This record gives sequence, structure tokens and C-alpha cells, in this order.
Amino acid sequence: MTDTLDSLFAEARSRFLRAHIGEAALDARVLISGLLDLPAVAFMTRGEEIVSPKDAQRIRDAIERRAAHEPVHRILGSREFYGLTLGMSPDTLEPRPDSEMIVEGLVSFAQRFVEQKGSCHLIDLGTGTGAICLALLSAVPQATGVGSDLSAGAVAMARANAERNGLSERFAGVESDWFSTIAGKFDIIVSNPPYIRTSVVASLAPEVRDHDPALALDGGADGLDAYRTIAAHAARHLAEDGIVGVEIGYDQLQVVGQIFEEEGFSVIDRVKDLGGNDRAILFTFGRQPL
Repeated sequence: MTDTLDSLFAEARSRFLRAHIGEAALDARVLISGLLDLPAVAFMTRGEEIVSPKDAQRIRDAIERRAAHEPVHRILGSREFYGLTLGMSPDTLEPRPDSEMIVEGLVSFAQRFVEQKGSCHLIDLGTGTGAICLALLSAVPQATGVGSDLSAGAVAMARANAERNGLSERFAGVESDWFSTIAGKFDIIVSNPPYIRTSVVASLAPEVRDHDPALALDGGADGLDAYRTIAAHAARHLAEDGIVGVEIGYDQLQVVGQIFEEEGFSVIDRVKDLGGNDRAILFTFGRQPL
């Protein structure tokens, strides 16, 4: 039997439905079009096009991986984020669209630093793929950034993504346990730290639990370990009038705000995600920002 785009799409959707994949049709479309490097319009209008046996087998192998709850973009090896194409590895969290919101929340501050100082220097703690740092660098051409991570593999991937997106001259990857090997001051300190309680990690969806690194998920007994560390050390690495931005769990607005306020920070803004939930908090130290 000859395989076409339409027949393979139907096969993938049916297989995903049997595997209880929530967005079966969407995942089938994204997976197949990604594997064949087809734009969305081409995928929709060329359904009767014949797929070679080699590509059909490649697609079927990927279908089975997705049916086993491996995320689509893990299978494809990359994901779009804020207009950038970012590679992933087992050492990195998969960048997700909701994290683009903290980038949006910080761009205006980065631009203001550039206007007033001629530059903006930022650091992304726990950078993973480099997503947040690289997105800010792409949005603000005069900015420079450091992406730090405890995982050497993550730092290597962030550097590769900087190179891939033409940002390597303004990006430095550093292996560090939060601020342990970091020197200097930054206009913006940003982080999407692990914030899930240890007891909850095992109950996460398999797409997250089995494929995102535990280092990027487990935030300790109450999910707040990373925030305490960042809040305790951020001030000494923050330039005058600098900004700290951290992503949070949907129910952590008050408690994370309190952790930073106890270290002398003031909340200046909160950022909501695409679903309307609290996603990030922005702070300044001691007084109002620029």
C-alpha cells in the first residue's frame, strides 16, 4: 500500500488516540510536518502526495515514540521559542510558550537600560537551552548575556543554540551552581528555576517526568529551595536599579514574593501566562527601578 501524507496523518492520529494523547491531531500534524520539514500550508494542501518508504518508516518510528509519551519536540530535536530555533538534549528542560511571557516582561527594562547606559548585561540562572537569555539578546541587540547552569550538558547546548541563532558573540555559557562561580554585576538577573515539590515530581505527566531533567523540576520539599538561594545572593550581583525576574508555579506568587521581600527586594510587576495564571514576578532591590 502506498503511503501518503493523509494516510500517515490518519494513522498517527488514530495511534495517539489509542495511547490517550490529549491533542492527537495536533501532535500528528506537528510531528509529521516537522520530520518532513513541511510548512503548515503545504501539509494541509498536499495530502495526497506520496511519501517515500524511507520517510514513511521514519514517521512510523516517531509515531511509536510519541505513543510512548515522548514529547513531539523531543522527537524532532528542537523547538521554536520567541522566534528562535532551539535544540534540546536530555540535560535541558523543553522550552515552552508560557516562558515567552517573562521575556516579554523584561524586554522593556532591557531596552531602558540600553537607552540610559548604552548597554544591558544580563544573566539567566539555570539557563538550560539558553531560551530566556537568548530570546532577550535577540530582542535587544545591544544586550549581552550569561547563561549559567549546574549541568555541563545544558551549558554546551545553550552555547550551541547561541551559535545556531547568530548570538554567540554576545552570549557566554558558564557552569555554575546558581551564583557559586559567577562574578560581576548584572542589569537583569532572570531564572526559571525548579519549583515543583519533591513529593509531586513522580506524579507529573510522563512527558515531563520521564523526559525533562529532574534537576530542572525538583525544587525541594516545598518547591522553594532555588528561590531562597537566588534571593539570598542576587543583591550582590545586581547593578544599580537592576531587575530580578523569576518564573513561578501558578500558586507561588505570595510565598515567592515574601522570600524576596525578606531579602530586601520589592515587587514591581507580575507576569501572567497564556492561560491567565501568575507566571513570573519582577523585583527591584530596595527602591523603585529606572
